Order: sequence, then C-alpha cells, then structure tokens
Amino acid sequence: MSVMVKESPISEKDMVAEAEKALADISRIRDGVGRVIFGQENVVERTLVALLAGGHALLVGVPGLAKTKLVETLGVVLGLDSRRIQFTPDLMPSDILGSEVMEQDETGKRSFRFIAGPIFAQLLMADEINRASPRTQSALLQAMQEYHVTIAGARYDLPAPFHVLATQNPLEQEGTYPLPEAQLDRFLMQVDILYPEIEAERRILLETTGIEDARALNVLQPARLKDIQMLIRRMPVPESVVEAILTLVRSARPGQGNAETDKHVAWGPGPRASQALMLCTRARALYDGRLAPSVDDVRALAEPVLQHRMALTFAARAEGTSVRDVVAKLVKGI
Repeated sequence: MSVMVKESPISEKDMVAEAEKALADISRIRDGVGRVIFGQENVVERTLVALLAGGHALLVGVPGLAKTKLVETLGVVLGLDSRRIQFTPDLMPSDILGSEVMEQDETGKRSFRFIAGPIFAQLLMADEINRASPRTQSALLQAMQEYHVTIAGARYDLPAPFHVLATQNPLEQEGTYPLPEAQLDRFLMQVDILYPEIEAERRILLETTGIEDARALNVLQPARLKDIQMLIRRMPVPESVVEAILTLVRSARPGQGNAETDKHVAWGPGPRASQALMLCTRARALYDGRLAPSVDDVRALAEPVLQHRMALTFAARAEGTSVRDVVAKLVKGI
C-alpha cells in the first residue's frame, strides 16, 4: 500500500519516463559539482537532496571546509540567480530585505520607492549566519516559510525557486550567536561538514594550489529544477515509510511514552520535521535512482533532519549526551 500526494495524477509510464530524465539531470549535476568539490560525497548528497526537495539547508563546520565554495558551485551548476550576504554583528534586517526610500519628482511630488535587497534571488547564501544578531537572523523567517516578504505593509513575492543555503561556524567559536529555534526549524536539514579524508585532501593540495582552479559549469536551468521538485512531490510513498516517519518523529518528543526521550529531551521536533522527512526520503530515493523511498532512507536522513529540531535537558548535557546519540537510539526503534 502506498500513500500518494494530492498533485495532479500521473501514470506509471509517465512517472518512469520523467524519473529517467531526472536521473540523467541529477547525474550531470553530481558530475558538475564533483569538478570543484573533492570528496565530501555525503555532504554533497545531503545538500542536493535538500535542494531537490525544495527546501533550505544549514551547513555547519569549522572555517576552511569549502562550505562557501560548495554553495557558489551549486548556484552555477543549477543555473540559479545567486546572491551572497556576509553576516556580521552590525548587519541590519534592511540590508537583507531592502528598504523604502523617498523620492521627489520634477513637480515636487514625493513618493516612496522600494529598493529590493539581496534576498530577492533564487539561491541566497547566508554566509556565517550565526555571526549576526538574532534580530537580523529573524529577517529570514517569513521568506523561508512563506516565500514572500512584507515591507511597510506591502507584500513582495520572492523568485521561484527560492532556496537559502546558510553556513555556520560551531557555536563555541568566538563572535557567534545561537540561531532562534523558529529559524532552525525552517531549515530542511542541518548538514555537518567534517574534515576531508586523506585522499580527498591530497587532491585538494594538488589541484587548488596551481595557476588555475577548476571552475563549475552550468548544466541545468531553474525551470528544470522546479520540474524535478514537482516530480519528487508526486512520487508514491509506501505505508511502511509513512509509519516509520511517524514513529521516529513522535518518539523524539517528550511525553509520548519513550523513557529515553523523556529523560534526555527538553523539547522535540514538530510536524514540520515529519514533512521534511517525507520530502527528503523521496528526494534521496530519486538521487539514488529509485522510484519510491524506503525505511533505509528514513534511517539515513534522521540525523540531519532532526538534530537541529531538538534540545536536550540540562541533565543530559551534563552527562555528555549529544543530540546525535539520542537520534541514533531512536533510529534503532524503527
């Protein structure tokens, strides 16, 4: 038994044909990214899954791990209109959204004109997002959820597709602020970037210290990306996957009968986490060349989807327990 979404119906034959075309496009995207980003296959996969699912991703890692370069490369490969904002402590919300200015014409009549900020892009790179104050970070809340912004009571729609890829330094680094919980919840996934393997680092040394660096090439258009995103939303989801998602997300909430969660978790993920898992499992299945997700996809994506949507109790933190440890135990239950 499968659960279908409510988009317009599509025959099995058409679904297979569309999936084959999408697989060819995804393969070209992977090759395009691989020209510039060496190693980090897991990071590239999760970031692309977030984009294919139509969401936003938070890239977390120490400086120097090519977070910014990955975002720039994806913008070129996917053909997206990209903008970059360097988040700093003195950045203001108007520096992101834009502002109204007063103008006077030849007759002396005064009027306001809206000057759009860098958020009006298809791919917004929020570089070192946690270096700005929470007030400035909150300027992204409406845009990331509703895909429009409100300035002086007027609504301004954002381009489609619209994605935010934010980079973040670990919170223990100097000059950083924790992201508000409401904003964290708007990121489809948190992608942790670790140090590269030795062979990948060897290739980095050899290929990035010469006269010329490898450059990304455009292989896709934004309209085609939107088509793939719509195809993913039409993919059937087996009942077993739906039950695994519900079991996992609900078991991560205190007060739902899970003793380990009650002991270690202060607050857990909401329904948006379930929605994120549903979309990401579909996108990962297509990324791997499958027409329907499996429970293994739920297990593989549990950590990046849930870890930034949970908070541990003081006692759990004092014991040295991490969110990853809690999620790993919950995954075993499905």
